[in-house]
Amino acid sequence: MSRSEARSEGLGPFTTRLTWRLMDGRTAVWESRRARKRGLLGVREPGEEAVTPRRADRVSLGRLRRLNAVAAGAFTVGGLLFAVGAAVAQYGPRGTTGAWIYFVGGLFFNTGGYASLLQAVNAPRQDSGSGSLSGRRWRWWSYEPGRIDWLSTFVLFAGTLVFGINLLDSLLQGLSAQQANRLVWAPDMVGCVLFLISGHLALVEVCHGRPRVVAQDVGWWIVVVNQLGSVLFLVSALAAYTRPATGGLVNVDVANWGTLAGASCFAAGGVIQFFERP
Repeated sequence: MSRSEARSEGLGPFTTRLTWRLMDGRTAVWESRRARKRGLLGVREPGEEAVTPRRADRVSLGRLRRLNAVAAGAFTVGGLLFAVGAAVAQYGPRGTTGAWIYFVGGLFFNTGGYASLLQAVNAPRQDSGSGSLSGRRWRWWSYEPGRIDWLSTFVLFAGTLVFGINLLDSLLQGLSAQQANRLVWAPDMVGCVLFLISGHLALVEVCHGRPRVVAQDVGWWIVVVNQLGSVLFLVSALAAYTRPATGGLVNVDVANWGTLAGASCFAAGGVIQFFERP
């Protein structure tokens, strides 16, 4: 089949896997996450079922490897700092110590989110004629909302920035209940929702359509663990709403333990991400 007759898989307008026949009779298989994370494209010989991986150029692989190390390390450290911040908030003395730990952890989340976006921006693209991945010149930014990998990582990065606003505002002292909800709680909720949207897009990408269990894929485990962390962050945010009548949180214990558990998920996802590299 020609490129125009290529078989695509995905959901809605997004293509996550593309299969097409080359001029010599072989079949090329491109998968969005595999190309972005590992720099691989599959080629199948005529009459065979097995797919042989074909690597991108050395420069592209080096970029992906470095960006993956930065993202994995940043999410691991950021998750651990959030977990420590939650433990301090639960058991430590009253004050801004926990808030400062959260803030530093948020900077690591910002770094991990941007590194993930850079992976999508600089991922090698498929060459339909040769059945290989071709490198691109380095870019610090792009606008490609039609690509699910770009959209997922962009929403993730946006979520980390919104969390940064929440964490910065949480350092302010003497806020009324209304001010705390507007400056701290509202950005927290927006960030949680953005994380959930990003995680759902990542799940669609790794599953090539509707979410399902793909236990043999390390990328699926990373996405699922991180999505669980996003759900726990949302539960924590809901419990952190300040009641205007009393000036207290809905449930302090749920807010702190939800953050600790969710942060632990992101730290675990960061550790697993070290193994999803070229």
